[in-house]
Amino acid sequence: MGEIFSRDELKQCNKEVLITLFLKLQEQMIEMNGKLDRMAEQLAVAQNHRYGRKSEKLDVIDGQLCFNFNEAEALLENIYVVEPVEEDVIPTVVKRKKTRGKRKEDLSRLPVETISHTLSEEELTDIFGPDGWKQLPDETYMRVKVEPARYTVEEHHVCVYAGKTTDKIVKAFRPKSLLRNSIATPSLVASIMNAKYVNGMPLDRIATDFRRNEVNISKQVMANWVIRCSERYLSPVYFRLHELLLKYNVIQQDETPVEVSKDGRPANSKSYMWVYRSGKYYTDRVIILYEYQKTRKAEHPQRFLEGFHGVCECDAYAVYEKMDRENPDIAFAFCHAHARRYFAEALKALPKDQRDKAKGTIAHEALERIAGIYHMDNQLSELSEEERYRKRQLLVRPLVEALFAWLKKVRDEKMVPEGGKTMKGVNYYLNHEKQFLEFLNHGNVPLDNNATESALRNFCMHKHTWRLIDTINGAKASALVYSIVETAKANGLNPFRYLEFLMTEMMEHEEDTDYGFLDDLLPWSESIPDICKIQSKK
Repeated sequence: MGEIFSRDELKQCNKEVLITLFLKLQEQMIEMNGKLDRMAEQLAVAQNHRYGRKSEKLDVIDGQLCFNFNEAEALLENIYVVEPVEEDVIPTVVKRKKTRGKRKEDLSRLPVETISHTLSEEELTDIFGPDGWKQLPDETYMRVKVEPARYTVEEHHVCVYAGKTTDKIVKAFRPKSLLRNSIATPSLVASIMNAKYVNGMPLDRIATDFRRNEVNISKQVMANWVIRCSERYLSPVYFRLHELLLKYNVIQQDETPVEVSKDGRPANSKSYMWVYRSGKYYTDRVIILYEYQKTRKAEHPQRFLEGFHGVCECDAYAVYEKMDRENPDIAFAFCHAHARRYFAEALKALPKDQRDKAKGTIAHEALERIAGIYHMDNQLSELSEEERYRKRQLLVRPLVEALFAWLKKVRDEKMVPEGGKTMKGVNYYLNHEKQFLEFLNHGNVPLDNNATESALRNFCMHKHTWRLIDTINGAKASALVYSIVETAKANGLNPFRYLEFLMTEMMEHEEDTDYGFLDDLLPWSESIPDICKIQSKK
């Protein structure tokens, strides 16, 4: 603490000493006010993370801050405006007609139980007289009935035969079992995996639901089934998908923390679930793979991506920067949504009485410029890779380069104070300019990594339900099952039906050493039965 002066001592000071003291106090007050502002912003950001809306889209209307896209203002600087044709501006008004037969189409894949409602002959005679009626086509309507889960015990009887004149004994063919000396079947294990990894139910809740249906299966037994079946029947499919993923030109990746209680480390140690997926624009054969690792070190993605040549879309985590320097075969493109988040948080942190001034802030202008880039790039989403690359050079590159020129001006002219969210966003962009520009060098690299975050969303929601994973084997099994179900969903399959199909087929190939049959089991194979496919429109 500095020296403290009494009133009498101050009275005896000359003018120069008083000026020096005042200026020093003024500097301290400015520094303290800056710290208080940053603390207030951090508190507001924390409250928004917990209670606020998660959207980062921007719109300021009549001085009220809300988060929708203000398209007109965001595109003011875009000189490459494509004029709409007359039909787009003034479309012909067509009265919407009710689609006939839509309900029947929606229910077409469900089994139908026909229930007839008739009048007896006596009732008809009372109404029309003897032989005074004829029957017209039925009036038909539909209702959907639900029955609780039904469990059936398969009691297998294997016939045994013995020769009358010999000691020879022969048994009839016995189908293979999913697990030796176990009551587990592909449908039962698939239902458990579906409940946990698709619907996010903890095993103890699944066990409770079983008991309500007079089925007693403990969570320990179910955990054992999941681990053994994932290792035995799902891992070969996983490894094949991994091989195919490395052949893509664009891979997107991310990671999220998870707690594993028995991994040989102190309690509450963080582990990580890494996720890798095929690039957003590869829509025909989508691959989403999870991998459990104890740490967040660079060695894990380096090992997983060994043999990959192409572009990796991710955030600006230091591990990826290290890989960018050390892996000449991989170019890294950083996610613009992560950078945009700093500016969105800065606006959300504004006090209510200052939100009418939001439009004049650097954070607001940054969001408008980024929104203009997004809007223009989104217009190219339906184009081919080659055409999208060409259009990006013409329409998107000028907007991105203008954004970076403006950000450098903001930094060089110190237009915002250090330490706040806005300046962090500016530095985040400028410190990784090469990686943020990388998407412009390709036609199939997305502007952001949102597709990967979507692939992680289910896992992140589920871990708040079951809180932690008990063992390393459980974590690895979870990575396998999440990979299969998320890939199945992304390719339009019913996860339960696909898991049941996989385990049934893999059971028949358990002794095979040639895995050439695996391609027939992949989600996009023509060999996948129709029952696994979701036919309804998304």
